[in-house]
Order: sequence, then C-alpha cells, then structure tokens
Amino acid sequence: MTQRVLVTGANGFVGRAVCRALLQRGDSVVGLVRRAQTTVEGVREWLFDANDFEGMDARWPLAMQCDAVVHLAARVHVMQDTLADPLAAYRATNVEGALRVARAARRAGAHRFVFVSSVKAVGEGSDGRALTETDPAAPSDPYGISKLEAERALLAYGRESGLEIVIVRPPLVYGPGVRANFLQLMNAIARGIPLPLGAIAARRSLVFVDNLADALVHCTTDPRAIGETFHVTDGRDLSVAELARLLAMQLHVPARLVPVPVGVLRLAGRLTGRSAQIDRLIGELRLDSSHLRERLGWYPPHTVEHGLLETAAWYRSKH
Repeated sequence: MTQRVLVTGANGFVGRAVCRALLQRGDSVVGLVRRAQTTVEGVREWLFDANDFEGMDARWPLAMQCDAVVHLAARVHVMQDTLADPLAAYRATNVEGALRVARAARRAGAHRFVFVSSVKAVGEGSDGRALTETDPAAPSDPYGISKLEAERALLAYGRESGLEIVIVRPPLVYGPGVRANFLQLMNAIARGIPLPLGAIAARRSLVFVDNLADALVHCTTDPRAIGETFHVTDGRDLSVAELARLLAMQLHVPARLVPVPVGVLRLAGRLTGRSAQIDRLIGELRLDSSHLRERLGWYPPHTVEHGLLETAAWYRSKH
C-alpha cells in the first residue's frame, strides 16, 4: 500500500535516507525543509522557515493531502549550549513544535505520526543490562528531557484525537554523511593518530542509517505499531575499541589503539573539564530492540559490517 508521506527534516542525515526508502517503496513524499533543492531527487519540497513550526496549520497547502508523517526535525543535542535557558529552547522546538506538526497533519487528513525520539530520552547509560522500552526513563540533559516530554505529549494527543502515534528511539546513528563525533573518530583513524581506546570494553548500541530508515518506513504502515514505543538498533553492540578496529579495517589503515586504563581516562576527563565526554566514551549504553522484532517482525536489513563498509566508502570518496 503506497502512501502520501510528509517528512520533516527531510534534508538531514537521517531524513534523506528516510526519503529514499519511502520513494523506493513507491510512496509519494513531501519534504518539509528550510532551503530549496536540498532533499533527494523525487521528493516534493515544502519550504517552511517559521521557528518551531508556528503557523503551520494555516500555511498547509490545501491541495497537499497527507496519510502519514515522519517527524525528524528537532533542536538537536548541543554539547556546549550557551543559552540562558536551554531547556526552554528545546521544549519550544521538540515539544511544542512537534505538537504543532501533529495537529496540522491531523487536520490535513494524516492518520499516522511517527516521532523520531532519541536514546537520550531514556538516559545516558545502562548498567550491565540493555535498556527496554518499559524501563523508567531518566534523561539527564535538556535535549533528552524535551524528547521524553514530546513522546508523552504526542501519545496523549493521539489518545485525544485518534492520530496514530508511533515513537522510535534510535541510539547513535552512523552511515554515509555522518557528522559530529563519529566523523571525528574516522578522521583520527584515517590519519593514523594513536587513540587511547584499546582498554574500553563497555558496549554501546548503534544503528546504521539505512536500518533506521527501513524501521521508520515500516512504522508508517504497520497497524501493530500504533501507540508503541520502539528501540531500534543494528542488533549487535560494539565496544568503542571494536568499532575503531572495524572502521580501520574498512578504511584500509592500521588501528592504532593504546590500552589506557579507564581510570586514567576518567582522571584526564576531570582535569580537562571533559568528564561528560569521557563518560560517554567509556560508559555502557545498550538498548534492547527485541520489542521491535517481536511486535513487527522487523529485522535490520543490513549488518554492522555492511553499514561500516558503506560509511567508510563514503568517507574515502570525500577525503
């Protein structure tokens, strides 16, 4: 069954992958973007530049019908936020903005709203057991708090309005076009810089961008997804050391990993004021994605090795 799907944040790293997956299925896709000609070929663009989706209801084109929405646009995690009240800024976009999109889409005929949340809505770490969707959520920063509040607000709106809400929480997403810490790690490995990662055994969940896109596309149509919250991962959790070695192999360079004790890394973090970054590097954060498999029968179509191969091939083509 093909659909008319609106994708917010359609020109982003994940958004472009979602648009490609929807088009491949045969859906008609509209991408909500701020800048023209930034989505993938075949996507009809809707230019919308108002902050936090204000006035979206009034500006929705009468001729543009919509069956489902994949809501990716968000105020994303900022490492060093200089705002006086960052939580208010996150709430304005991630909670109120998401509700504006949901209400406008509902009035435009949409029946399904897939909200892309984050592992940070759950917390910053796991302790020897992968986190499930039913574990108590304990977000620790404004971004995570806003994502959890958005999940709850959307589910409440869904119960009130009849809009079918689906929540999807990815961990770290990687793939061609990845930015931030993952790209920095590839840069360091490719340049042969010795990295103090050899002794880090804690595992962290990851998801290849095309695996995430495939799961999101499933969630736009499967009736078993209605009202559910899903963790989505590649199904194989790697330590940072394993990840670095696999990336080095795909980049065709030696992995220069120095086995620095975790205690020394923690001390270095405190001395340099980078404890939060070090804790994320050395701490465990695993998600249990079995609910998605058992509820929808969904399995990631790509292995970790394939995802890293695609990511490394993209990196080599650009550097």
